[in-house]
Amino acid sequence: MTNKDLADLIFPNINKTVKDYEKIYPDRGGKVTTRIAPSPTGYMHIGGIYQAIIDNLIAKNNNGVFMLRIEDTDQKREVGEAVELIHSALKRYDLNPDEYEYHDKTVGNYGPYVQSERKEIYHAFIKHLIEIGRAYPCFCKKETLEELRVMQEHKKQRTGYYGKYAKCRNLTVDEMIEKIKAGEEYAIRFRSEGDFERKFKFHDEVKGDLELSENDEDFIIMKSDNHLPTYHFAHLVDDYLMHTTHIIRGEEWLSSAPKHVELFNTFGFPLPKYVHTPLIIKKEGNSIRKISKRKDPEATMSYYSENGYPKEAVIESLMTIINSNYEQWHSENPDKTYLDFEFNPEKMSSSGALYDLEKLGSLSRDIIAHKKASEVASESYEWAKEYSPSLKSMIESDMDYYTNILNIEREQEKPRKDIVNYSMIESLIWYMYDDKFENTTKEYEWKNITDINEIKNILKLYFDKYYDENDDKETWFNKVKELCEELGYASNIKEYKQNPDAYKGNVADISTVIRVAITSKSNTPDLYELMKLLGKTRIMKRVNSL
Repeated sequence: MTNKDLADLIFPNINKTVKDYEKIYPDRGGKVTTRIAPSPTGYMHIGGIYQAIIDNLIAKNNNGVFMLRIEDTDQKREVGEAVELIHSALKRYDLNPDEYEYHDKTVGNYGPYVQSERKEIYHAFIKHLIEIGRAYPCFCKKETLEELRVMQEHKKQRTGYYGKYAKCRNLTVDEMIEKIKAGEEYAIRFRSEGDFERKFKFHDEVKGDLELSENDEDFIIMKSDNHLPTYHFAHLVDDYLMHTTHIIRGEEWLSSAPKHVELFNTFGFPLPKYVHTPLIIKKEGNSIRKISKRKDPEATMSYYSENGYPKEAVIESLMTIINSNYEQWHSENPDKTYLDFEFNPEKMSSSGALYDLEKLGSLSRDIIAHKKASEVASESYEWAKEYSPSLKSMIESDMDYYTNILNIEREQEKPRKDIVNYSMIESLIWYMYDDKFENTTKEYEWKNITDINEIKNILKLYFDKYYDENDDKETWFNKVKELCEELGYASNIKEYKQNPDAYKGNVADISTVIRVAITSKSNTPDLYELMKLLGKTRIMKRVNSL
């Protein structure tokens, strides 16, 4: 019996060859092509978006193609809603692939874009390897492989199925055929011709020229349970046929490069460019560690949605760790978006990308502060519809009123920057809504003037004699200063500082009393604008309830 007989026995219905598939998926003419290839095994994590941004940037920089491929060969770990979450996360951050498959819709000519639908293609390539003697069925049971691993560890040897430990590679074709016919379960392994003691040169776009040990492991390329390929083999087939030019993946995959290089060389396929991105790390006390989906809520993209961070803030925060020169470029090109930036893998950190939530918060404050009030209102309303019934109700009671609140101190040279994300808006404006103000337990932040009789005296004189809701801002403030002078407070801060003992306080103290009386807070946006929005009737109700 020959290798071809063995291949025909394993894949009797596979009639297409590697050459046939090369015709089905013709060369793209050198067009730069990238892909994000997530596994639907859980929620979309920040590393996935981080890599998708790079994929998208490389494609856009070169007028190329950005693909989405769902790598669902690990079906035991697959989570039902994961594919939906992947698509919604990419859509949320405007990382829209040029080619993809979603529900019954396929965009692009190089699909299927879901690996489980490409089984026959993988089988044709595996069949070819068996025919040329570079792959074989392995009948070793899990228990046998576990015993091998334990023995190797005990002897302090490199673990794996290689060399003298690759038991099934020494079976004859006849023995393999006999075992298959007898119904023995098997996986398919690649037959390596590498030598671990030999080195080869490998170029990574981030780390530069490296020397790696050759692969000598007969690793599994087709699983025994569902006959789907492992990541290693699917990567070869898909990225070759889809003509992927750049493979962007985490640096934890660098150790697998020898396997992939040997596979590509075995088929005589050109090697794509590899961009092994640094791990996203975080500072914890005095130590630095890899960001963890188990320990860190910010590792999962739902964290940013639930807290209402604008998508631009999340992308900008990631761009600052993607390339070291991005922040300077962005400050020099404030009117451009990150898509105008030219990504350079050499500008990536080789020691880890430090992600900082404080940095995200700072960027988010600035981005929200420079949006139009109507845009913040619309975006925060969309957020509230999903995450905050309370804020949703406030907004729906009067959208124009809500927008006007957000517009206070916004359209000016230095806009107010108190909103970090949309989840905190209600905590900043609740006092502008009568039902919230009346039903919330308030701690009045009176500051320097705390005597309730003095407070009531200030308020009574101000609202009886000076307050007119029709005043412009200058007139309004001049009247507050007149009130100060009548009550023995300095109407000018500079004068107060020169001779504090001559006054009971200053104009800031008086303003604080008025501010706290109508909001309960000593720190709010512009008092004049707040009073204009509240109106005299509502203000007097609050003042009279003290």
